[in-house]
Amino acid sequence: MLRFKSRAGCELELEEEQLRTNCRNQKENKHSETTGLTTGKQVQAPDSPSKTFVVCSQGVCGFFETPQERPTEKGETMSAGIFQSGGRDKCRLHMVTWNVATAEPPEDVASLMQLDVQPPTDIYVIGLQEVNATPVRFISDLLVEDSWSHVFMETLAPRGFVKVTSVRMQGLLLLVFAKQMHLPFIRNIQTTYTRTGIFGYWGNKGGVSVRFSFYGHMVCFLNCHLAAHMNYALQRVDEIEHILEKQDFDITDTPHVRDHKVVFWFGDLNFRIADHGLHFLRSSINSERLNLLWSKDQLTMMKKNEPFLQEFEEGPLNFKPTYKFNRNSDTYDTSSVKTWFGFNGKKRKPAWTDRILWRIKPKTFPSEDDDDKASISTVDETEEYPLLVIQDKYTCDMSYGVSDHKPVIATFSLELKKCYDTPQVHVSPLGVWCADHDALLTYTVQEDFMSSTWDWIGLYKVGFKSASDYETFVWVREEELPEINEVIQISMDKDGIPLLGGQFVLGYYSTNMQSIIGFSANFQILESKRAVMEGLVPENINGLK
Repeated sequence: MLRFKSRAGCELELEEEQLRTNCRNQKENKHSETTGLTTGKQVQAPDSPSKTFVVCSQGVCGFFETPQERPTEKGETMSAGIFQSGGRDKCRLHMVTWNVATAEPPEDVASLMQLDVQPPTDIYVIGLQEVNATPVRFISDLLVEDSWSHVFMETLAPRGFVKVTSVRMQGLLLLVFAKQMHLPFIRNIQTTYTRTGIFGYWGNKGGVSVRFSFYGHMVCFLNCHLAAHMNYALQRVDEIEHILEKQDFDITDTPHVRDHKVVFWFGDLNFRIADHGLHFLRSSINSERLNLLWSKDQLTMMKKNEPFLQEFEEGPLNFKPTYKFNRNSDTYDTSSVKTWFGFNGKKRKPAWTDRILWRIKPKTFPSEDDDDKASISTVDETEEYPLLVIQDKYTCDMSYGVSDHKPVIATFSLELKKCYDTPQVHVSPLGVWCADHDALLTYTVQEDFMSSTWDWIGLYKVGFKSASDYETFVWVREEELPEINEVIQISMDKDGIPLLGGQFVLGYYSTNMQSIIGFSANFQILESKRAVMEGLVPENINGLK
C-alpha cells in the first residue's frame, strides 16, 4: 500500500484518505466550491492541504496553492496597520519588473526591495521575465521553489511578509507578497495566463496575472513579455489587446482584466526608440537629455492612436533606458552580431523595454470617436468606496548586472476607503502549548463566507514564508459547517508541535478563497521535555548544561 508522510511525521493511508474524501464530498454537495482550476487532473498533496498537483489540458502542470508600524503624519490616525487620512486609508505598494535573461538570482536583493524605506511597504509585486525554463529546470521548479522565488521569500519573510500567491508560465513569473496583517483582507485570489509566442502554443511570450480583492477593492496585476525587435510595435499592441480580451476570471463582477478597479500592467513590453540613430541615442543618454527621446518611444507613439492604451497611465521616463547592457556592467551593448558574412559591429539600441503602467477603471469608457483622454487618475468624491493611486517613484536599479536588462522599480501610495476591516474568522490558542501534550484551540466564524470541511488551521512559526510553510495543521470541524459567532474547539496533535517551542501564530486557511482569512495573536510554545531526551538541547544538571 502506498503511503505519504506528512511534515508532522504522520502516515496517511490512501484508502483511508479516499474514504474521508468521499465523506467530505457528500457533505459539501450543499456548498459550491470555486477553485479556479476546472480542467485537467488534480491530486491533492497529503503533506500540504494547500497544494494540488494539476495537469491542465493546455499543458501547464505543477503544484498550485489552493490558496511595523508606520509613523503617522499630521492629521492621520492608524487603522488596521495602515495610514488613515481624510477618511481614507493609505498603503504602500512596491513593484518590480525585471527580465532576468535566464540568470540565477544575485545573493542580495535587499536594495531592490528597498526594505528600509519610510513609510514601510505593505505589498510587494514582482514580475520576472525569461526565468530559466529549460525542460529539466522547469520540472524541478514544480517540485521545489524556484531559485528566484526562494531568494525573495528568504529576504521578505524575516520582515513579516508572506507570499500571497504566484503564477508561472514558462519563463514568466509573478509573485505577490503582503504584510501578514493584510492577509485576512486579501480575498478571492485567482491567477491565469495567456500565451502569445509561437502562434500561441508556447509560453515564451504572453502574460500572467493575479487578481484579488484588497479590503473590498478589486485589483489586478498583469505581467507581460511581448514580441521583440524594432519592427514589431504593431504586433506588440495586438498582443496586449489580445491578452486583455482573452484573460478571464471566475468572478461575477470582474470577469475580465479591465473590469477591475485598478489594473497594473508591467513587464518586458519590448517597445523601442524609433528613428534615432545609435550615436544620437547614446549621446542623449550620456548627457542626461532623456527628454529628447521620449517622443520617439514606441509605446508613447502607439498610445496616441490606441484608445485602450490611453486608459493606462505611466510616470515620466526619468531614468536611463534599461536595455541592452553588457552583463555585470553599466555599459550598453558592445557585442557584435553574427551575419552570413561573419561578424559586424551592429549593436542593440538602448530602449525603455521594461515598463510599469496602471489604470483606474473609468466611470464610462470613452467612445472610439472621442479624442479626449478619459480622466482615470482621480477619485470620484461621490463614490462610497473610492480608491486613488499615486505614484511616488519610477526608476531603475543600475546596481544589478546579472542580466542584460536592469530592473525597474515603481512605488505607489494607494488611498482607499476599506469596504470591510473585520477578519472572517478569529482563531485563538487555549492554555499552555507544549509538545508534551495535545494542544487546544478555538475558532469563530465572524462573517459568512463559503466555508468548507476541507478548510484547515495551520501552526506557523513567526516569520513564515507562505500558507504552505506550516509546522503542522488540523482540519476544521468535520461534522457540520459552523454557525456565525459559534465558538468551536478542536485539538492539535502533540506530535506536530515543535519540540523546541518559540513564537508561533495560528492561521485559518480557506480552500475556496485560496488564502488565510484569519490569524491568532502571536503566542509562545514552551520547550518540550522530549527535546532533551532526543538530544535537541543539552540536559540541565545542577544549573549546568
